[in-house]
Amino acid sequence: MSRNRALLSAAAASAALLALTGCGSSGESGGAGEELGLSGDTLVVATEGTYRPFSFHDESGELVGYDVEIAQAVAENLGLEIEFQETQWDAIFAGLDAGRFDTIANQVTITPEREADYLFSAPYTVSTGVLVVAADNNDIQGFEDLDGKTSAQSLTSNWNELAEESGATVEAVEGWAQAVALLEQGRVDATINDSLTYLDYANTEDASGIKVAAETEEESQSAFVVTPENEALAEAIDGALADLRADGTLAELGEKYFGEDVSE
Repeated sequence: MSRNRALLSAAAASAALLALTGCGSSGESGGAGEELGLSGDTLVVATEGTYRPFSFHDESGELVGYDVEIAQAVAENLGLEIEFQETQWDAIFAGLDAGRFDTIANQVTITPEREADYLFSAPYTVSTGVLVVAADNNDIQGFEDLDGKTSAQSLTSNWNELAEESGATVEAVEGWAQAVALLEQGRVDATINDSLTYLDYANTEDASGIKVAAETEEESQSAFVVTPENEALAEAIDGALADLRADGTLAELGEKYFGEDVSE
């Protein structure tokens, strides 16, 4: 009888320990993930991984970038693990709709068309369009001065449309690097691009040969995006971003990648 009682006591103690462990895990999961509509305690984030300086691989092969570090900071603030799924831009919204990931961190611009189908967090990036000219060019001081001038633009970019509307003759290029090369060589008068692209270049390369002549009044805002049923997650990300703004994290990451705070 004594031996049976000992075994029963040990079994009861084990069962109690298992119950307590189970409750603890459930509580952590519910607090950190389940209450936000996640399947567990991991925030699954889609990003391209080929979009410098926002989401790219460094020389060691590690996934890094402004958006990547913002997402990591948000997950940490929420008490979540984070998993990145690298996805081509053309398939990124389809993957979100299919539930392959919880959100996207890839400079997703807030637009009325997207707001009709998705929920956005507060923006963590705010930028304008900039008109870039050679450092010694004092003839072009505004977009109206592009009339009759030549501007290097990617034909698929919205900045190409602005250049043409301003009266410029467009020299087609594949991207920013080629546009800057033509500008520094004196083969074009200007180029228009996103201010973040210019800031990244100025922060990592010798930008002494070029300058910003003007910037657009209209701002572009980028944020995390979720599907409509994930309102709790969007609100939680908002709260995390507010904390990161208040403690200086957003400003620090802006300084790291662009030389200035780009979060507001």
